[in-house]
Amino acid sequence: MRPHKFIFVILLIIAMAIAFGVRTSNAQYPGFESPATRLSGGGSLGLVPVESSIDGGSVPVGSTAQIVVLFRNEGAQNVETGLINLYPSSNITAEISLNQCATGLSSGAECAVAISVKGLQAGAWRLEMLMRHSGRTRLVTATMSGNIEAGSDSSNRLSSDIETIPNEIDFGSLNSSQTMIESIILRNITSSTINISEMKMNAAESSGYSLKTDCDELKAGQACIATIVWSPRRSGPATGVLVIRHDGPTALASVTVEGEYEPDDVEEAEDFPEAVPGRGLLVSSQTEFDFGDDISSASTMTVSLVNTGDTPLELKGIKISGGDNGLTLANTGCSEGLMLQPIEACPLTLTWSPTRLGGVVDDIQVRHDGARGILVLPVRGEATSTVSQDQKAIVLNSSSKKMTTKVVSSSGDDTSSDSSKKNKTKSKKAVSAKTTNTVMNAASSLDGLKITSFSANRAIVNGPGGSRLVFDGEPIMLGGFMWDVDIQKNGIEFSYGGDRVLLLFDRSLSSASRVSGQSSTSTSSSSRTSSGG
Repeated sequence: MRPHKFIFVILLIIAMAIAFGVRTSNAQYPGFESPATRLSGGGSLGLVPVESSIDGGSVPVGSTAQIVVLFRNEGAQNVETGLINLYPSSNITAEISLNQCATGLSSGAECAVAISVKGLQAGAWRLEMLMRHSGRTRLVTATMSGNIEAGSDSSNRLSSDIETIPNEIDFGSLNSSQTMIESIILRNITSSTINISEMKMNAAESSGYSLKTDCDELKAGQACIATIVWSPRRSGPATGVLVIRHDGPTALASVTVEGEYEPDDVEEAEDFPEAVPGRGLLVSSQTEFDFGDDISSASTMTVSLVNTGDTPLELKGIKISGGDNGLTLANTGCSEGLMLQPIEACPLTLTWSPTRLGGVVDDIQVRHDGARGILVLPVRGEATSTVSQDQKAIVLNSSSKKMTTKVVSSSGDDTSSDSSKKNKTKSKKAVSAKTTNTVMNAASSLDGLKITSFSANRAIVNGPGGSRLVFDGEPIMLGGFMWDVDIQKNGIEFSYGGDRVLLLFDRSLSSASRVSGQSSTSTSSSSRTSSGG
């Protein structure tokens, strides 16, 4: 054999021996494997955390911190990741905000998983993370820990996924009987949508709390508003809790509500109420009808009712509280159904014909739709004589008459206020006619008149303007109206247009009746004397 071939064979045998010895050594001592040989799917670890224990630091109560966990594929093959589970302590909530490992990792590559940690209550916190993968170990874990810091006023307060502003409501001390309203803002401070399933007030029925809200769904960072209305029903403290149920991790939020009602002592009501925005206010030019202390005939007083509010006001009714005491209201001026605009007024006229001696104590009630709803005007007076009701005027028919004035144009033509002529055009030299219409009640002009002397064709009537002689069938001017006179058996009927007023004559007061009565009395007395003699 040639020398060089012999050398080659010797070297081949030595190489085979060395290879066999190394393989035998590795089989006997597996702990001396090279890290590179620990391949995924081939007996290697594969996916491992870059840092198995992570210090998350301090997180304020109610705040959210982002913690990043890094993973590395130390195997020679690609690794696919699966489900990630989080196991937080009771004083935090945690959710995955970013997962870069979901797409898989090639050999030697790294990926990151970001976790949002929110502090709920002060104290130490801990979070365990478990992630599945396709490597040999199948699972990889990481641990995060830290501390939850408490604010100055929230050391024992549990935070929620819904922030309430404010976190408590104090209505304070209320001493007037009125309704108070406070608002609460609800804000979603998480990164996901929260659905509110229920909002209710837990309080005693007598506390007077009620809730108004339309909060339903809150997206990340979105807010809504709720209002709590307090209408105290009883004096003393009133407490309650607003309970908010939702589908967030904490599932619950609450707001404490409190207040105290201490009503003032009841005071006497004023004659006129204070003005209320958006309502009419009815006041009178006088606080009462005071006829004085020496009334011996029919007397009349008028006051002005004024709407001093900022909206129109309607009179619902006017009546005298008492019965038959000689008080009557005029049917002109203020009346039921009259609408008074702001700062507008109407006259209210009251006539007193005393039916008995002494004082009158009565009231006039004016109902309306403004503030307080009713105006009461006292009626007071002292009568020294009575007015016979037999002489009282009886209104048989009444209708309002429209008084029309005439204006003479510059051309000398008369123009009437007839409605058919209002839009007619006059000559160039003529001035347009202006018409003034005044609504007056003719029947009321005879108030206070009474017959003092009466015969078949003439009579004397007495009134505020003095005594007047009237003749049957002859017109006479009374109270600004031209009346037709019809002397009847028991009185005088005055007619003006559609108005007919009957003025009765009390025959018991006539001189003939008194003379007849005295003669009858004398004759009767003489007869008794003669028969006794």
